Amino acid sequence: KQAKKAVYNTMDEQKQSYCDNVYMTIVEQCKEGGVVEILDTFFGFLARRTDFYVGQGSKDCEQLVLKAFRLHKRQAEEKRAKEKAEAEAKKREKQAAAKAAAGDPRVQELTDAEAEQLQKELDAEKNKKSNDAPASSSTTAKESDNGEAATATTTKKKEGDGDAAEEEESAEDKGKMKPNAGNGGDYENYSWTQTLRDLEIRVPLPVKVKGRDLTVSITKSDITAGLRNQPPILHGQLAHHIKPDESTWTLDEGKTLIICLEKVNQMEWWGQVVTTDPVINTKKVEPENSKLSDLDGETRSIVEKIMYDQRQKELGLPTSEDQKKNEILQKFMKQHPEMDFSNCKFN
Repeated sequence: KQAKKAVYNTMDEQKQSYCDNVYMTIVEQCKEGGVVEILDTFFGFLARRTDFYVGQGSKDCEQLVLKAFRLHKRQAEEKRAKEKAEAEAKKREKQAAAKAAAGDPRVQELTDAEAEQLQKELDAEKNKKSNDAPASSSTTAKESDNGEAATATTTKKKEGDGDAAEEEESAEDKGKMKPNAGNGGDYENYSWTQTLRDLEIRVPLPVKVKGRDLTVSITKSDITAGLRNQPPILHGQLAHHIKPDESTWTLDEGKTLIICLEKVNQMEWWGQVVTTDPVINTKKVEPENSKLSDLDGETRSIVEKIMYDQRQKELGLPTSEDQKKNEILQKFMKQHPEMDFSNCKFN
């Protein structure tokens, strides 16, 4: 079985190497036109030599192109981020090594035994100071004037009220997980992150596999993913609906299954992926600042309308809704010239 897998890996690598050589030949021929000419050549080939645009699946050809584009764009971004993180880690290691070589005394890492011994010495010193404190301290506190005592009592009461309010506010979210750096959650078998638009689920696999060794099923309200002929690693009813046609999955270096789900409602944060997961506290989600150009058409139009109405109100001018009502009224008045509106008062 291992020999068979090795043969498959070799065949895939040979196929990829062959395709890369062919594509590089095309790139060399399209140097002057750049990416535009490369894409034009490729899609022209599909039109001339295949039925991609007019065949049985022609209705889905645009979606197929978008899916492939999004998949490889995401992989390229992840690879760039990984390389950047590794470069920064190496840079920090070099800086630390340079400081150590120069005898920089500012930062010293203690071993576990040294840290434990240091903590014992600090605790002993603290206990010694506590035992040496004058016995008259309590008496002095009692002899303080009434004003100071009243002030101290009021302060403690206010602090207690604040603690009670904080406990009351957090009672609803008690027991919920704190979101990870990607506004998602880290579980035993997988982790996930999210934006308002979509979710990304990363499932570490116990062994290195190929795509044919996986089984992944994504519907509008359910998801199942894992190794073929094995109990699923991720299975259950989704917390909210997704767009299955816009959702994809890929295998990263044969070790991690990456699933991308596009939300139906892109104006809410998810507290969990499937309904059996622990829930995260969505009140602690920290979204990144976004530009209008990053939003889809419908969401962008809503945001632009809200911004326009806000500016109009600040200037004391009619909002878009007021303008629409006024246009309807003016149209009605033109259609009925026989009616006298001179004494009418409009709000």
